[in-house]
Amino acid sequence: MMGNKLRHPLSKYLLEDRLPHSWCPGCGIGIALGSILRAIDKKVKEGAIDYNKLVLVTGIGCSARAAFYVRFDSAHTIHGRAIPFASGVKLANPSLTVLVFGGDGDIAGIGGNHLIHAARRNMDLLVFMITNFVYAMTGGQVAPTTPTGLYTTTTPKGNPERPLNAIKLVASQNPNYVARASATHPALIEQYTYKALNMEGFRFIEIISMCPEVFGRHIGFNDPVTLYKTLKSKSIVKDKPSLDESDYDWNHGWILGEYVLRRNPGYLTTLRRYEG
Repeated sequence: MMGNKLRHPLSKYLLEDRLPHSWCPGCGIGIALGSILRAIDKKVKEGAIDYNKLVLVTGIGCSARAAFYVRFDSAHTIHGRAIPFASGVKLANPSLTVLVFGGDGDIAGIGGNHLIHAARRNMDLLVFMITNFVYAMTGGQVAPTTPTGLYTTTTPKGNPERPLNAIKLVASQNPNYVARASATHPALIEQYTYKALNMEGFRFIEIISMCPEVFGRHIGFNDPVTLYKTLKSKSIVKDKPSLDESDYDWNHGWILGEYVLRRNPGYLTTLRRYEG
């Protein structure tokens, strides 16, 4: 409470003068961001991370707009280049806690090469990939994650391709943490973020999210609630799932859970061994 004005518990972390945000009604990005900020808030209150040393880096797309609303240092970079920019930030000032927040097209499509090599290096970054199955901001084109058979504006007869499994892709490079959550399960986003925040090395959290306007409406969902319930019904939470269980399709759904958890030295720790 400030004077007679009620304040949101996360107001400390939000640029409230820029609200309301630009995301469509029913979009899951705000749910994801709120869950991440709640995990950050817990860590800050515990003294585990320094609020003044938080950095959020985004690329281009609906998810990338998160950089506009957070009340800590942020950078809105060019399409697909959030991870290399964030790597530079971390290398320049290792004391910073550096987060990357972007969509599946931005992170796994246009920035897919950077995703692979940051994971390979075990770069000290926490990357959130919002998977809404299309290039949403640019009109609903097919994305690397679009399930086989689904309509997009560039596959009007159905997507003929297999979707990219970012969980397997990232895990193949031996990073320290790989998990999948969903905007339909915000407590999992918060739980996984809380665990990953103070870890070394590369940490990757995929978040399945609702895009009711450019994805849901195009495949026959006329309202956000129905799409939300559909995604929730397709999301199965499992403790310690195997990588073989990480594939997904529209008919069989997907497994939420922590797929990789290691405590290997991060890139900066390894780099110091070679610094004379």
